Amino acid sequence: MAAKTFWNPEIECMPRVEIQQLQLERLQATMNRAYHNVAFYRRRFEELDITPEDIQTIADLRRLPLTEKEDLHRGYPYGMFAVPLREVVRIHMSSGTTGHPSVVGLTANDLRHQTDLVARNLTAAGITKEDVVQVFFGYGLFTAGFGYHYGTEAIGSSVIPVSHGDTQRQVEVMRDFRTTVIIGTPYYALRIAQTAEDMGIDSHELSLRIGLFGGEPWDESVRQEIEDRLSIKAFDVYGLAELGGPGVSFECEQRDGLHIAEDQFLVEVIDPDSGQVLEPGQSGELVFTTVNKEAFPLLRYRSGDLSSLNTEPCPCGRTHARMSRVSQYTDGRIVVRGINIFPGQVEGVLTEIDGLGKEYQLILARRWSGWKCMLNSLPIPPPIRCAG
Repeated sequence: MAAKTFWNPEIECMPRVEIQQLQLERLQATMNRAYHNVAFYRRRFEELDITPEDIQTIADLRRLPLTEKEDLHRGYPYGMFAVPLREVVRIHMSSGTTGHPSVVGLTANDLRHQTDLVARNLTAAGITKEDVVQVFFGYGLFTAGFGYHYGTEAIGSSVIPVSHGDTQRQVEVMRDFRTTVIIGTPYYALRIAQTAEDMGIDSHELSLRIGLFGGEPWDESVRQEIEDRLSIKAFDVYGLAELGGPGVSFECEQRDGLHIAEDQFLVEVIDPDSGQVLEPGQSGELVFTTVNKEAFPLLRYRSGDLSSLNTEPCPCGRTHARMSRVSQYTDGRIVVRGINIFPGQVEGVLTEIDGLGKEYQLILARRWSGWKCMLNSLPIPPPIRCAG
């Protein structure tokens, strides 16, 4: 049976003028929700002596200041929620740089929208109800495992919620359950490949055909290695816990940029130093505004991820803007198997230990993938990244 091309063609192929009109309508509703129900945003508007009604165009959004990660941390746990807790049916968290993490709430409608976004992602990669999908993203307070789980069920595929850990068991499940799709972090996929080889299992003996990978930066050389060693077609995916989890953007079979779900998110690219909004094609920091979230609306949220935008229609037929693959972060974040670790967290622990100085060194090494990244800190580490 031929794979379905679109999960929601009416939205995914909507003319750009209609996308922008939908964004504006939803943006105005979101700003009103944030203004009336989130004290942080109400103060922001009052400090500028404006109201949501003063934002008449998408360009007017630039009048609002950026929302920082620290703003979310200060709202811990429920200060950024725009609905009563009784309307929140799911709570997740993202990593914090220091102190409190960001707490994310979702209503039943928010969860339905998230499931729809993941279903679009899976369908764009050619996954159907005939597939057996093995999810090795973690299940828990982070969003990716549950997000892909429910999206997979929505399109009718069989889902195996293995989560992470016990790599030999992962390989055994792939072999015995005839897994056709794997979803998780790219470098853990390489670890799985190495484990399969150590077990004497040829990838061609498995039923794998597609992999969706995200949660950490990876480049084309890593994609090629994953495809060669696991005999699959590998797709990049992107999501943020603060935005509800996975499905924010994804590659189609063209694999020429990640389609952003613009009916749910309004995206800007800014110069990370000046905050100036950049034009399509220019590289900078991604800034997201949710336009359809009930529990946790965000206005001009700084992601810390560096990318660029392409607003030209894709040959696949989708009209939503595409973002280039994220290769760097603006902060000192290190991602290990999809979990954010900030050097500031390490520093906070070390300062509580008597007898230690202010200088320290972080070493991140994965012997199974043959690469090592070293960060030197005197005392705050610079934002250095390794890519395979």
